[in-house]
Amino acid sequence: MSEYKRLQGKVALITGASQGLGRALAERLAREGAHVALVDIADEAAQQAADEIAAAQGAQILALHADVTDPAQVDAVVDQTVARFGRLDIVVANAGIVIAGAVDEIEPIRWRAVIEVNLVGYFHVARAAARVMKQQKGGVIIQINSKSGKRGSSKNSAYAASKFGGIGLTQSLALELAEHGIRVNAICPGNLLDSPLWVNSLYTQYARRWGISEAEVRQRYLDQVPLGRGCTYEDVANVLVFLASDEASYMTGQAINVTGGQEMH
Repeated sequence: MSEYKRLQGKVALITGASQGLGRALAERLAREGAHVALVDIADEAAQQAADEIAAAQGAQILALHADVTDPAQVDAVVDQTVARFGRLDIVVANAGIVIAGAVDEIEPIRWRAVIEVNLVGYFHVARAAARVMKQQKGGVIIQINSKSGKRGSSKNSAYAASKFGGIGLTQSLALELAEHGIRVNAICPGNLLDSPLWVNSLYTQYARRWGISEAEVRQRYLDQVPLGRGCTYEDVANVLVFLASDEASYMTGQAINVTGGQEMH
C-alpha cells in the first residue's frame, strides 16, 4: 500500500528555506506530496537543499532568490512559482532573524531590521500570495511565529514585537481573506533546543552572560517546559501539514502553540 500523502499535488512556497527549520519544513512538505519552491537569500544553500530534497522525495523542487524585505523580489518569486507549477496552494512565511539587546543598548537600525524581516517581510509574502490566491479562490498562508508572539521577551524586544505584530497581521488577514476561501494561520514554536542556532550560538552566549555551563543553560530552558523537552522540527512540521491540509478547512486566524505546555494562551 502506498503512503498516504496529505498534500499530494499541492504547490507550496516557503521562505527562509535553505537551512534549519525552513529546510526541515520544506522536506516535510515534499514528503507529503507537494511541489515546493524554496526561497532564500542564500542561493547556493537553497539550490543544494532543493537538489537534495528532490532526490530524496522525488518531488519537483524549485530554488529561488528573494529578500523578503523587498516586495518586488517577493512578487517575482511568487510569479516564478506560478509560472513553473501553474498555481500556488500553500505559502509558508518562515524567514526571520533575531537581534537581541537591552532597550537602551541596541542600535535602532538593528532593532528595526528585525521588524523589517519578521513582520514587514511576512506582510510582503502574504500580500504577494493573496494576489494569486484570490484569483484561484482559495489557498493557505501560514506564518512561522514563536512563543515570543504570545509573551514578552527580556532584552529581545524587537523579536517579540515583530512576532506579536505577526499574530495581529495573521488575524487581520484571516478576516479579510476568508471570503476568498483563503485561510491564514500562525504556528508558535517553543525553543528548538537542538537546532543549529542553539547548539552553535545561543548556548555559548547565554553561558557567558549568566556565568554557567552550556549544559546548565540547556537544563534551565528544559525546566521551563511542562513536557520536559525542547521543541523539534518534526513537532512544528506536524502542525504545519495539518494547517495546510483540508483537515484544517474550518480553521483560520489561529496562532497555534507548539511549546510543550510552556505557553497556553
